[in-house]
Amino acid sequence: MPVYAGPPVTNRPGEVASTLKLLAYLALGLGLIFLDHRGGWMHAVRTQVGTLVQPLWWVAGLPGRLSTTVQDDALTRVRLTEENDRLRNELLIANARLTRLQTAISDNAQLRALLGVARSRGLDVQLAPILNVDLDPTRQRLVLDAGSRQGVQVGQPVIDAGGLLGQITEVMPGFSIALLITDPDHAVPVMLARNGVRLVAYGNGRSDQLQLVNIPLNSDIQEGDEVVTSGMGGRFPAGFPVGKVVELHQDDSRAFLIGELKPAAQLDRGRSVLLLRSGQAAAPLPVTPAETGPVPVVIGTELQAPPPPVQAPTPAGIKPPVKPPEPADAEPDL
Repeated sequence: MPVYAGPPVTNRPGEVASTLKLLAYLALGLGLIFLDHRGGWMHAVRTQVGTLVQPLWWVAGLPGRLSTTVQDDALTRVRLTEENDRLRNELLIANARLTRLQTAISDNAQLRALLGVARSRGLDVQLAPILNVDLDPTRQRLVLDAGSRQGVQVGQPVIDAGGLLGQITEVMPGFSIALLITDPDHAVPVMLARNGVRLVAYGNGRSDQLQLVNIPLNSDIQEGDEVVTSGMGGRFPAGFPVGKVVELHQDDSRAFLIGELKPAAQLDRGRSVLLLRSGQAAAPLPVTPAETGPVPVVIGTELQAPPPPVQAPTPAGIKPPVKPPEPADAEPDL
């Protein structure tokens, strides 16, 4: 029986040549490795080849680098956005706390100023927070967080660190209302601190101005004079700052002067005031000048009225002197 021995083996010239080339390349490679290891003369060749293929490596790695950059930028943007929101919220909270701190500092400064005035003058005072402010031209009032339960009485003078603010006109159990000196229905007996000339300061509905009316042309008054309470009428203690004369001009009749005062008290700011305690009975509220004629003007040392035929009513709250004037002072210095 015949036995199959497979296909006949034939030596093709091409296969032999390929094998010989492979062996030659292997021998060449081994030789170069041996020579480079022994002498290092292939280092320069490797450097040149690396320089030539470096752009190819950079191009090949570009997609990966772009992908990594995009991902990093996206993550960085998210982190920055979150941090920005967090910092913004912290800034808002810090600003709110700073505002409250500044308000507290301002309140403390005002309270120190009020207490300083009370101590320096030896006054018996009561602190009253301000609940509301009404600075309407026809109504200038404060609502105070102190009433009859706290011992507030009608007629108590109201002051701040700058000077006279007004007086209490209404008292309820839990709050009270103070009439400001700038109210059109208010008048204050005053005098010039420089020479004692007595006048009356009227409110005109402006929180930054008071008026001195019917001042004789020859009165010793000038711009810059400090005006204080005279103590006449028994309502306001003498010596409290009321304002400063900022302007003098003649009235329409050119028979008298009108003085404009800048109030010493801060009528449009502050959160607390002082109420003066006094054992004296409250006097009636001063009123505005009558429309039928000029009001009396307090000058020198006695209460004087303009010469006839002008009828000069005495404003409420200003008591005439008890003793008659001396003969030397009988005639007003007009």
